[in-house]
Amino acid sequence: MTLDPDIASYYRLGLERARLAAAGGGLEYVRTRELLARFLPRPPAVVLDVGGGAGAYAVPLAADGYEVHLVDPVALHVEQAVTAARNEGTTLASAVVGDARRLLYPDAGTDAALLLGPLYHLTEREDRVAALQEARRVLRSGGVLAAAAISRFASTFDGLARGFLAEPRFEQIVERDVREGQHRNPEPDTRPEWFTTACFHRPEDLRQELEEAGFGVEAVLAVEGPAAFRPELDAWLTERPRREAMLRAIRRVESEPSLLGASAHLLAIGRVPA
Repeated sequence: MTLDPDIASYYRLGLERARLAAAGGGLEYVRTRELLARFLPRPPAVVLDVGGGAGAYAVPLAADGYEVHLVDPVALHVEQAVTAARNEGTTLASAVVGDARRLLYPDAGTDAALLLGPLYHLTEREDRVAALQEARRVLRSGGVLAAAAISRFASTFDGLARGFLAEPRFEQIVERDVREGQHRNPEPDTRPEWFTTACFHRPEDLRQELEEAGFGVEAVLAVEGPAAFRPELDAWLTERPRREAMLRAIRRVESEPSLLGASAHLLAIGRVPA
C-alpha cells in the first residue's frame, strides 16, 4: 500500500478532523448525512467506511446503531476516529489502516459501503475502478454504495469565491483542473488551502466509473448544490426556518443535470444487482 507523498503530507497536518466544522464545511456534512439517511439500509446493518478519515460519518453512524468498520490509509485519521468514537460514547466495530483497492474484508459480508474520499485521491481511473470493484466485492446482493467525488469545476468556483484566482499560480491549477480533471498543488507547504493531489470528476465520469465496476447507478446527486462556495450560508444551518428553506432549495435541484457540476461535491448511489 502506497500513498502519494503530497497527499500523505497534507493529511498529516490534521486538518481533516476539523474541516467539516469550518466555514463552508457544515453544509457538506449536513447534506451528506441527509443523503446517507435516505439511502442506507436501516440499522443494525453493517457499514464499511472506506477512506473514512477521522470518523466524521463513521462515528455518528455507529451511534445510530450501525456496525461500522472504518478503513483509512492515514494512521492519524484512524487514531482520531477511535478517539472520536470514545468521546461520543460509542464504538467502531473496527478501525484499521488500509487501502481502498485491497480491502481485507470477506466477500458479500457488508450491507453498505461508503467511499466518501478515495475517489478524490486515486488519480488513475484504473485505481478508482479497482476501489469500486473492491467495494462491490464486499457488498451483499442488493448492497448499497455511496461514493463521493469533487466536481471538476470546484476550483473555478472556489477560486472566485475566495479570491485565489487573483494569483496566476492558482489560475494555472484551475486551467489543468478544467482541462484534465487532475488537481495538483505546486506549493503544498505554503498554501495547503489549495488542497492536494486529486482527481476532480464530471458527473458523467462518476456514473461511468460505478457502472464499469458493476454497480447499478440509482442516482448522481449534488451535495451542496446551489449553496456551494457560500460559507456565509453556514449561519442558516443554526436557524431552523432558514435551514429547512435552504435544504429544500437544494433538494429541488439535487439531480438536475445542468446544475450538477456547479456543486462542490457529488454523491453517487450505486447498488449491487440482486
